[in-house]
This record gives sequence, structure tokens and C-alpha cells, in this order.
Amino acid sequence: MKYILVTGGVISGIGKGIIASSVGTILKSCGLRVTSIKIDPYINIDAGTFSPYEHGEVFVLDDGGEVDLDLGNYERFLDIRLTKDNNLTTGKIYQHVINKERNGDYLGKTVQVVPHITDAIQEWVMRQALIPVDEDGLEPQVCVIELGGTVGDIESMPFIEAFRQFQFKVKRENFCNIHVSLVPQPSSTREQKSKPTQYSVQKLRGLGLSPDLVVCRCSDPLETSVKDKISMFCHVEPEQVICVQDVSSIYRVPLLLEEQGVVDYFLRRLNLPIERQPQKMLRKWKEMADRYDCLLETCSIALVGKYTKLFDSYASVTKALEHSALAINHKLELKYIDSTDLEPSTLQEDPVRYHEAWQKLCSAHGVLVPGGFGVRGTEGKIQAICWARKQKKPFLGVCLGMQLAVVEFSRNVLGWQDANSTEFDSKTTHPVVRTPPGHKGSEGVSSPRISLNRAVKSWRTWVVGKLYGDPEFVEERHRHRFEVMIIRKQLCLGKEKGLGGQCIWGPGLMEIGISVSDHPFFVGVQYHPEFLSRPIKPSPPYLGLLLASAGRLPHYLQKGCRLSPRDTYSDRSGSSSPDSEITELKFPSINHD
Repeated sequence: MKYILVTGGVISGIGKGIIASSVGTILKSCGLRVTSIKIDPYINIDAGTFSPYEHGEVFVLDDGGEVDLDLGNYERFLDIRLTKDNNLTTGKIYQHVINKERNGDYLGKTVQVVPHITDAIQEWVMRQALIPVDEDGLEPQVCVIELGGTVGDIESMPFIEAFRQFQFKVKRENFCNIHVSLVPQPSSTREQKSKPTQYSVQKLRGLGLSPDLVVCRCSDPLETSVKDKISMFCHVEPEQVICVQDVSSIYRVPLLLEEQGVVDYFLRRLNLPIERQPQKMLRKWKEMADRYDCLLETCSIALVGKYTKLFDSYASVTKALEHSALAINHKLELKYIDSTDLEPSTLQEDPVRYHEAWQKLCSAHGVLVPGGFGVRGTEGKIQAICWARKQKKPFLGVCLGMQLAVVEFSRNVLGWQDANSTEFDSKTTHPVVRTPPGHKGSEGVSSPRISLNRAVKSWRTWVVGKLYGDPEFVEERHRHRFEVMIIRKQLCLGKEKGLGGQCIWGPGLMEIGISVSDHPFFVGVQYHPEFLSRPIKPSPPYLGLLLASAGRLPHYLQKGCRLSPRDTYSDRSGSSSPDSEITELKFPSINHD
């Protein structure tokens, strides 16, 4: 097993997750089996209770793990399936050690940070690195570990010490450190400054870790003189100083690293059994990056959410939309709309903000209402859903978005004026969304449904079924407490009025919401399809939204869900494509009409 530790300096949010994902991508493109671990030094057990404004979205894994959004980057870049133990936190480690102490495993010894906490960290990493993450079930060969935060943070000290010891335990030829640092460039002088990187590396070396590669994040390509200075003062060769400047898309980062000889360096430094030239997978990334830069047509999507002040709150949603837009050769224009701005109360408080929000919504080609919790902003989401249904704008509702679509349909089509979710109104006479019977926790609070679940097929002639390829079932990840409990007969009342009502049912619960007749695309899903979207395998519901918004959905369905006569899309249920080793969606050429 080879271990690659990615640390960061100067500032947080510098892009360690993208660098770690890109390193994994180029190694996987060389034929290696790669896994990833993200270490977060906070004391929380996991990210499940975080506000979206704290650390962005909560990413959900197959086993129900609620983890940091960087694990979403790993899964998307590497096309792997991780588990909750791939996200290691201070809280998890201390809980693990305390439980062992309570069980008497330490035989009465004084439990300390060194060696007990540091040993537990090393054991966790070595154990988790062996867990298969690919469909072939084979043991990984390389583990890329990202240490969150910045070097020098008091929270990360036990982890730094653990890896200082770890490098000797696994031997030098099996461990290397990539340090990501910022090279600022003040606008007044436009001179690139290397001093912050020097101090950051000096701090890291003082703690016992010497970087093998120094990755410099900068706005412009690194000047040779600055690169030489970093090389001299950071005790590395010039070729070990890697420049990652701002690029047009994240798809270019793996290519940028490969162009600067990272593969050759790993070949020598870790004695990896790889070919010198990356194979087909990286060529797909280059094709994506080139096509992204050549896109001319634009498709605009209005994202009506509750946490739009921090874009990372919808990181996976944004990526799923980008994947789908790229698949149909369109550039995505994403319009973030705070749902509270669409409510009538905002018109009284701030008319300008109200009209600007509605102008954004009305000018978009499609509407997306993502998930969320709490009553704030829900009436604004219902307003957006009602507008999309009446104006025949393509619409996709995810989780709460799907639940509110059912509420809107029930109020304005079925005539149940007080229809609502019991999450927001426990006294409603029409609780169309509520907690399922038997889903109560120890204190009477509904236990969330978080994991990979199957949606039973009942959709042969429905558009979503066609987008998925009409499989027997689909597997998608869920994260919700409340579910649509409305019965089929009640939904059919809408059909009698000429508006239609269709649904796909799981075991007694609705998985996919109502479909309005004579509407280009009006779909709601209880699960979160964005968590399984990949750059070269877009999520079917999101792909359907982009196709409908671009006016290409009917043509796509008529051609048997093909983007061109030779480019096919096959579902995630197991149907293979001519190039299933790399992708299930083959992209058309750049000039494809």
C-alpha cells in the first residue's frame, strides 16, 4: 500500500480536495486502484448536524454516512464508492479511544494523546485503506489522504504527529507528502509572493513532515524566479514545485498536474507499478476540458433554495447540473435564488429584492428546487413550483422540492387549501407529507432515512423510466425524515381534471412524484440523485431537466435516449456500454449539432 498525504498551508479552502482528487485521478488513469480518506480535525462525530453555512453541503454515502463534501469530489473524480469510515474526525477518534478505555482495553494505563490517540489514527488509516471501493471488489493499491484545515492549527496537531510517526512505520518508499500552499499576488504590484509558502513549509518541517511536492496555488502561472526561490527555501528540487494556477474548469487540474511530471515523480518516489503515460481515462478528462472551453450555447437554471448565500451548500447539485449541461454541449448558467425573496412578505419589506428574484426565475430555462430542512422559505419554493407548473417550465424537485411539489399540486389542483407537510404544520387536515408510521426514534422524533435504497419500478411509459433506461429498479441515496404518504386514488383526482398524476412507489412510499400532463418536464424525486452523478455519467433526472430546458428532450427520447447515433446512454442498473470500463455516457464531438 502506498500512502499520499495532502496537507495545506496559509489559508483553508485552498483546494486541497481538488488536488487530492486530481492526484487520485491521474494515478487511476495509470491503471492503479485508488481510495481516499478525508480527515477533519473538528470534534463533531460527522457532518450530519452541520448547518450548510458551516461547511457547505452534507454529502451522503451508500452506507448512510453523512460526511464532508470533499468525499463527493473523491467519488466524482475517481468514480468510486466510499464508506463513512473514509471520513475521519477528531470526534470519531476520541470516541473510539474512550470506548476502548471504558472496556478496559488499555489495562489501567494512563490514556494520552501520544501514543493512544496517534496510534488509533494510524490504525484507522491502515485499516480503511484496504477496503475495496471499486466495483471489482479488489483491494486498493494507493490511498490518498487529505488532512483538513491548515498546518499549525491546534486541532490538527495530533494528526500531524500521527503521520510523523506513520512515515517511519510504513517506510519512506511507501509514503509521501504533498503540501498545498497559496502564492498570493497583490493587485497593486502583481508580484508573486513566496514568503507565505516558505513559512508554511517551515512550520510543517518543524512538526516532522517534509513535503515531497509543494503545490502552489496562484492566479497566474508561477514565474521561474519564484519557483526557484520556493525550491531553495523549501528544500525541494525545482521539479518538485508544482504550479496550479486558476483554470477554466476543474477538469483541467488533473491534466495540469500530469503535464508537470507528477506521474513520473510518483513512479520514481513510490516505485509504482504503472505505465509512464496515463491511459484512456485521462484522455476522457482532456476531452471534457476541451469541450467545456468550446461550449457556445447556454442553458440557464434557476436554483430556488434556502442556503444560497454559500454556494458550497449545493455543491453536489451544482456539479450534477454541470455534468448534464456538458453532456448536451451547453454551458450552464446557474441563477441562485433565495426562496424567501419570492414570498409576498418580501414584496412589502423589500420590493426591489422581490422583483429581482422573480425576474431571475422568469428568465431561466428551467427550475430546480433542492432539498432542505425547516419551514423558512418553503412558501417561496411553492410559489416557484406553481409558476413552473403553470408556465410549463421544466422543473425538477429533489427531496423537499418533491414534497413541496406534492403540496402545491394538492392545494392548487386537488383543492386542498391547507395541504402541507406535518414538518411545517402538524394540525393540517391534509397531511400529504408526514413521517412514516414506525419511523420514530427513542425520543419520538422521526429517525432519518439515510442510505442507498432501491426504488421499485412502475414506470415503463414514464419519462424518468426512459431516462434511467427502464431498469427493474434504481438505487439512489436518501436523506430525509418526512415522506409523501398521499395515496394513488387521491393523486388520480388530478388526472380527472386533465392535469394528470403519476408516481413511482417504493415499499408503501412515493419515490418519484407527480408528473403533470402536457408539461415538458415536471418531476420530483424523494432521493438525492446528485450524489451519484459523475462527470462522465450524469444523473438521469438532472440530465432530463437540462435536456428539457434546452428543448432537446423529445428528440433525445425519440432516438432511444441517445445523444447521437453512435453515442449512447445506459442506466446505472448494470447495462453495459461499449466502453463501460470508462463511462456509461459517451459524449458527442465538439461540433455535434
